[in-house]
Amino acid sequence: MDKRIEHSSDPEEGSRHLHPSSSIPLDQVPKSRWERSWPTIACGAGLFSDGYVQSVIGSVNTILGQIYGKAFTNSPQRKNVNAIAFAGTVVGQLVFGVLSDYWSRKNSLLISTIILIIFSALSAGAYGAGGTLGGMLAALTAYRFLVGIGVGGEYPAGSVGAAESSAELKRGHRNRWFIFFTNFQIDLGFVSGTLVPMICVLIFTDNHLRAAWRVALGLAVVPPLSLLWLRIKLKEPEEYNRQRMAKYPYMLIIKFYWFRLLVVSIIWFIYDFLTYSSGIYSSSWIHLILGDSYPLWVSLGWSTLINAFYVPGAFIGAFTSDWIGPKYALVAGFTAQGVVGFIMSGLYGYLNTPAHVAGFVVVYGIFLAVGEIGPGDNIGLVATKTCATAVRVQYYGIAAAMGKIGAFVGSYVFPIIQAAAGDDKVKAGQYPFYVSSSLCFFSAAIALFLLPNIGQDTIEEEDIRFRAYLEENGFDTSTMGSKEFREANVVDHEPKLDH
Repeated sequence: MDKRIEHSSDPEEGSRHLHPSSSIPLDQVPKSRWERSWPTIACGAGLFSDGYVQSVIGSVNTILGQIYGKAFTNSPQRKNVNAIAFAGTVVGQLVFGVLSDYWSRKNSLLISTIILIIFSALSAGAYGAGGTLGGMLAALTAYRFLVGIGVGGEYPAGSVGAAESSAELKRGHRNRWFIFFTNFQIDLGFVSGTLVPMICVLIFTDNHLRAAWRVALGLAVVPPLSLLWLRIKLKEPEEYNRQRMAKYPYMLIIKFYWFRLLVVSIIWFIYDFLTYSSGIYSSSWIHLILGDSYPLWVSLGWSTLINAFYVPGAFIGAFTSDWIGPKYALVAGFTAQGVVGFIMSGLYGYLNTPAHVAGFVVVYGIFLAVGEIGPGDNIGLVATKTCATAVRVQYYGIAAAMGKIGAFVGSYVFPIIQAAAGDDKVKAGQYPFYVSSSLCFFSAAIALFLLPNIGQDTIEEEDIRFRAYLEENGFDTSTMGSKEFREANVVDHEPKLDH
């Protein structure tokens, strides 16, 4: 951390320097263990909502298909219901990325939380004019777009706030706690997004499926409501107070970070293209394998088991990220996922039967788990720690938005890939995994050769590097930091006269 601010341009202010407390390492700022930990929880845990919102729609679509049959399957709005939340998320990531850097991490999180609560509730009550299926789907599409905006706010503001708060934790443990309250929460949301609809179907039975899907969507209000009080109590992260900017020299910033941001964005695009898209269609694949001879809840139960494989992968990956570093954990995970994907393709003809559905779930679950050990856990970590605090949320927001664009594209491309197989059901299952595995190896190569190494102190080290670059190019870094921080940490060294 820079130990001084450049001399003030105001001659009356004299020689002004940062007070020594401003250069104290973040993990030595006097705070209790709870004071260091709970902001990470409050910032990151809201990403549970993202996993739930994105996962639950796959099961809801399966239920709607059961209720309305071909009227739903052939509906032009069907694909929109699947994909529209991704579009809203992209908007939210970009908008809240700017707000969080310019204005406030805390207030941006509060707004996104309120959006999630309101429009998750409205999604559950979606009803079209005249009670038609088309009108209901149009209303659901609009509400899910707005829910996506709230989810998009969680990504940049929540993840970056969690990363900056985790920098105050003990060295050697920072990556795992960031992951536990970001990607691990997303994965728990994925599991809940299939488990809850299954339980709803069991409770309401196949005779009341309309109630089942509405309750499943409505329960999305619970996670953001549970975090609302913690987020009201939040304060801005210490490093954000030290490094925030009043004016942004965007030409210098772009020159410094464009290539690194491009690399992170490509990796995130590919990972979400693979993961979210295949996750949405997993319940459909299971239903295709089982056929109509099994109750709906059985199909949803197998989907829940598939998504459950995310959780141990994310848990193992949290520790792996601290042990070998985010870059190499990401590379190893992508490589392993590519290998398992090709195995999946080779075995698909054997697994594509009701008798071997357990084998399908295990192999596909391993494919998802190793993906979480690598890119799932570490892509967000890489995005938060490969740029300076002053521009971190905008940088992260762009990279995360590229990821969601990948998911959005994948939700349309995967059916096209499957359709290319014609009536051959085996090839329809194999083709997506051929594509996925090839992209995994491509992403591993990009990460290995083009990403920087990321250590425990990268947040502070990157801020030093960025400040030095700005000063070399004539930018006045004395304006950086919040007003309160600068007033509290700048001392006057004017000589005092003896009387």
